[in-house]
Amino acid sequence: MSLSDPIADMLTRIRNGMMANAKAINVKRTKVCVNIAKVLKDEGYIEDFDVIDDQKQGLLRLKLRYGPNGERVIQKIQRESKPGCRVYRGVGELPRVLDGLGVAIVSTSRGVMSDRQAREMNIGGELICTIY
Repeated sequence: MSLSDPIADMLTRIRNGMMANAKAINVKRTKVCVNIAKVLKDEGYIEDFDVIDDQKQGLLRLKLRYGPNGERVIQKIQRESKPGCRVYRGVGELPRVLDGLGVAIVSTSRGVMSDRQAREMNIGGELICTIY
């Protein structure tokens, strides 16, 4: 089975895993999914991730993060740019999710990064998703 939108699949698996209080989830490995996982780890939304070789495309195992009393760290994760309708934003138009408490993940010419990093580097790009 081919996957037409691996990013949306990754975000849906994270959302479903958080709802089911799963410790870890598996996602098909793509370059952009690995980069999104790096941003999620740097921003503190997941504990860690591992790349698993399965003699095919590979898997990405994300270890989900919860609060001290079991509360979800990720309250909402939403795909913004879709394959049928891409959403591009300049550096001045990047959203401030919950006035800086959340994060927007942006695909720029210098790689996938958070909205904070994109503002520091003064570059815009494709708005992949928002998380809080």
